[in-house]
Amino acid sequence: MKRKEDARFIRGRGQYVDDVVLPGMLHGAVLRSPLAHARILSIDTSAAEAHPKVHAVITGETLAGLGLAWMPTLSHDTQAVLATDKVRFQGQEVAFVVADDRYAARDALALIDVEYEPLDPVIDAKRALDPDAPVIRTDKDGKADNHIFDWESGDRAATDAVFADAEAADDQLVVVQDMIYPRVHPAPLETCGAIADMDPVTGKLTLWTTTQAPHAHRTLYALVAGLPEHKIRIISPDIGGGFGNKVGIYPGYVCAVVASIVTGTPVKWMEDRSENLMSTSFARDYHMRGEVAVTRDGRIRGVRVHVLADHGAFDATAQPTAFPAGFFGVFTGSYDLEAAHCAVTGVYTNKASGGVAYACSFRITEAVYLIERMVDVVAHDLGIDPAELRMRNLLRPEQFPYQSKTGWEYDSGDYPHTLQVALDKAGYAELRAEQADRRRRFEAGEPVSLMGIGLSFFTEAVGAGPRRSMDILGLGMADGAELRVHPTGKAVLRVSCQSQGQGHETTFAQIVAQELGISPDDIDVVHGDTDQTPFGLGTYGSRSTPVSGAATAMVARKVRERAKIVAAAMMEVSADDLEWNDGRWQVAGDPDASRSMADIAMAAHSNLELPDGVEGHLDATCVYNPPNLTYPCGAYVCLVEVDPGTGAVDVRRFVAVDDCGVRINPMIVEGQVHGGLADGVGMALMQCIAFDLDGNCLGGSMMDYLLPTSLECPSWELGETVTPSPHHPIGAKGVGESATVGSPPAVVNAVIDALAPYDVRHADMPLTPAAVWCAAQGNPLRPDLGIT
Repeated sequence: MKRKEDARFIRGRGQYVDDVVLPGMLHGAVLRSPLAHARILSIDTSAAEAHPKVHAVITGETLAGLGLAWMPTLSHDTQAVLATDKVRFQGQEVAFVVADDRYAARDALALIDVEYEPLDPVIDAKRALDPDAPVIRTDKDGKADNHIFDWESGDRAATDAVFADAEAADDQLVVVQDMIYPRVHPAPLETCGAIADMDPVTGKLTLWTTTQAPHAHRTLYALVAGLPEHKIRIISPDIGGGFGNKVGIYPGYVCAVVASIVTGTPVKWMEDRSENLMSTSFARDYHMRGEVAVTRDGRIRGVRVHVLADHGAFDATAQPTAFPAGFFGVFTGSYDLEAAHCAVTGVYTNKASGGVAYACSFRITEAVYLIERMVDVVAHDLGIDPAELRMRNLLRPEQFPYQSKTGWEYDSGDYPHTLQVALDKAGYAELRAEQADRRRRFEAGEPVSLMGIGLSFFTEAVGAGPRRSMDILGLGMADGAELRVHPTGKAVLRVSCQSQGQGHETTFAQIVAQELGISPDDIDVVHGDTDQTPFGLGTYGSRSTPVSGAATAMVARKVRERAKIVAAAMMEVSADDLEWNDGRWQVAGDPDASRSMADIAMAAHSNLELPDGVEGHLDATCVYNPPNLTYPCGAYVCLVEVDPGTGAVDVRRFVAVDDCGVRINPMIVEGQVHGGLADGVGMALMQCIAFDLDGNCLGGSMMDYLLPTSLECPSWELGETVTPSPHHPIGAKGVGESATVGSPPAVVNAVIDALAPYDVRHADMPLTPAAVWCAAQGNPLRPDLGIT
């Protein structure tokens, strides 16, 4: 089925936040710090306030008087709305100007005079905990260092014992590799923005905003501003991509709300591209050390990991567990291990807040990258083919449900089959033969490119699931759904998740259609408006189908069961005599005695006599709290060509075989995978938000922060296997972030494999031509990553 929402998008009829124009609307602009770390000595706003088109200038002092200078983050930290004592990263918000139009507001920013006292910045996370490192969060009482948290997963003693045994045994060894997952940015097509309209008569705040989590935002605004929650309405219309960038609340949103209160008129704030890249949430920025205990015949016994996580100036991670680095617990990957242990340390630095859930960032993506790079390093050291090494160590289908050594219960999967499908689709044996011939020609001095074949196998943990571990603002992880079938048989479904391009209006309509026998075209899906939808935590972490999709299926089944009683009354039979068949309730054994949902809906709204205690109308509500996460998996094969003279990398082929359980709409699944694969190519080869020693952001424009285009992406070759989730109502697992998780290690493994003639064991992303060339020359220095 084609996507229902595309009819408006391809005609330019979508409605985004910047399309909203309200009567008397003013415009806001943010003054941002040019320095990464500095004490604020004074702020003079008089010249800006004298501008004829300026209505107000809001500073941190203004907000402090209202008790709004600081706001909570989703990680239970606090974040400055507008800086008061000092600035903590380049681009931090210092003042907010409200003017007649956006141009006047921008012009007036130059009239604000801020006197700074520069302070030494902390840019390198490895220096953040040095005794002489400047303390960034001096706002926290008693805070004497830049430490945020220490977190552990797995059994340290058992893991240490496995490694001690491996170190002492002749038939075993310990493989160690340091690696970096550099800081990247989601860079959605639409930047962040908001329009706040505080009605002074009703006291109701209406906020149009670019959010992936409208209900969570409403709760947070109520906590921050002290407004009654029922007096806040969040409307999130069409979103031009989010990728996690629009999960959290940004100071610009809060400033727009305060500005509307101060001026008594609606106020719009929309950031530009440089603001989005420089100051909204980043992802990754992990320094990781992986250790693998392995027998010399290739059986992986244990994995030990230490991670240093750079969270920027404020810990604003959209981390949906009660543990600060919980999802990193999947660092054991898809392999059957004896023991595993991981320790993660989070630190503050003078960078924008790391915290976006960009394709499971700050957890799964980095964990999968770590283990898949380590498997290839082990294969390199042992001289075993990477595919064979994976096949020897993958979990077997009979082991599911599988309890990992870090406490996660993988629900289902047939990993060897999925890997074999990918290898067969790629023609793996033939590719290795072609590569061997190419290397012989290269070593003979022929001017040929180097050919690399990279693999990755991943298990993702998605759906923001088990009650015991999930907690954002203490809200739990349940999503709601409401379904109403009107007398004519048309239906309206209201869901709490928020679409950002995934095709929710199509997918959820198909679920209802499957359950009720109604055409998807006759089902409207409503989302993105807290006054019109049930409570839920929005869209991130591939949770839409695993959680809201499950709620949709459950609420449709409730309606179907109510329809059964109505149909029984219509046909004057017992409900026990009815069976659901081909979208109709029919009398068992009598196909001619049946009623469609449209027939039943009309009767449910009539004066039909129903059994005592049974209400008419066909509507229901459901709150679905998942009993566990879902665990999609995938096997990827990447083929690259590397120019030995320039280091340029060309992704020649990419085969992706995903298992996301039951696929509701294969076309939508494939579209999600295509986007994630492009993401992975970009991260592996070009994307990096870097900083100089003074904390200046070096990726503040699309000239500096490179994104992949169709020229860098091959024609993707997709395959699938299906192992339904046993605990999900329709067996679906989620797929929105899978390809972004699995593709970077496949690309990097391919490039490193191409550099085998130079005996390159590892090189850090992004593998730009310069980085690849340097690696081939044996030069590990990476000034672009702060490694000199």
